[in-house]
Amino acid sequence: MEPVYETVKQYVEAHLREMLCLWEDFVNTPSQARDRAAAMKMADKLMDILSVLGMDVRSVDVGPVNSRLIVADWNTAAPGAPILISGHYDTVNACPDESAVPDTETALDGTPHFRVDAEGKAHGLGCLDMQGGIVIAIWTLRALQALGWNKHPIRFLFAGDEDKGHEHGNTPEKMMELAKGCACCFNMETGLITNDICIGRKGGGQGDVEVTGKAAHAGNEFSSGRNALLEMTYIAQALAALTDLEKGTTVAPAVIRGGSVPNGIPELCTMSFDVRYNRADEKQRLLKAFEEIGSTTHIEGTHCKLVFREFMAPFEKTPRGEALADFVAAVSERSGLGAMGKRVLGGSSDASYLTRAGVPTICSMGVCGQYNHSSKEYAFVESLYTRTKLLTCALMELDEYLEG
Repeated sequence: MEPVYETVKQYVEAHLREMLCLWEDFVNTPSQARDRAAAMKMADKLMDILSVLGMDVRSVDVGPVNSRLIVADWNTAAPGAPILISGHYDTVNACPDESAVPDTETALDGTPHFRVDAEGKAHGLGCLDMQGGIVIAIWTLRALQALGWNKHPIRFLFAGDEDKGHEHGNTPEKMMELAKGCACCFNMETGLITNDICIGRKGGGQGDVEVTGKAAHAGNEFSSGRNALLEMTYIAQALAALTDLEKGTTVAPAVIRGGSVPNGIPELCTMSFDVRYNRADEKQRLLKAFEEIGSTTHIEGTHCKLVFREFMAPFEKTPRGEALADFVAAVSERSGLGAMGKRVLGGSSDASYLTRAGVPTICSMGVCGQYNHSSKEYAFVESLYTRTKLLTCALMELDEYLEG
């Protein structure tokens, strides 16, 4: 076992209770992305904590609807480009489903309720996604300071609207601007129970289609009707045909509504569809196809309106990003913290924008658990400590990666 790990281990294990208390405090602080006032209060709390750590802290306005982007720098006099640690301090809404059914996973009562069960799992909205990751970042910096490490500048970049896909804000543009020039990035998103490192994520979004036709009685006026629902079936099949599993691209018609009575020709039909892609060039292919599908008519007299909204760009794999993952996995192995594989995930994160800024990035460096965005959300308490040790050791030995 590496000597540096023993030093880091001793420091972290001397502060387990303090780390857990900070995690509890963060989870029990409402910070819903769609509640600007709540998220702003969380931002104030976080900025105060980072300031006490001696960081140069500032906030960046991202528009009138969403909470601020937090930027915090430490050790700026050190040579070289900053090491970036990123994440988001917002959570999903306390009740993500307005029509939640009692005793189901969406039936949250508006309070996060942090608790630790007998199996060592922490519960509470945001404990996994991703207040635990923020705590790891803070305590990693505290460990580095206590151990006298000052080789490189460190920058924290924490968004306040990630869990709403930055809708109605310009956070992605600001993040890319502030990340540009950093040496590498550790994104503190949800850690995987497999202990794997995320090296890529799909981008994607949602499309909505509306088809209008002409209502008619299905028996007496069949020929005069223009069946919007039938036209939509052609569109659904055309969209599904865009799926290319070899490239990791999926287009899934998901919700369709049309018609009101069995004996009537439907005048209106709507459909929503999900889109996922691994690469930006696939997005361009899909956009062109969407335009063609939306302008093609199969049943004369029907009209189609198709709209696609990207929620998150893809986090594309890069050679330097994979090399960073390999380095962290090597640190984990020799420090006795376990083997770490590499995975590409379907869900999205801000790692996509940091990579687009030219920064080698790995994701899922936060606490490990499951069931984000639901009342079943949990994270393993031990992973809070293990991941803090891992990130601290990785930063202390980072020259091995930077000079490689």
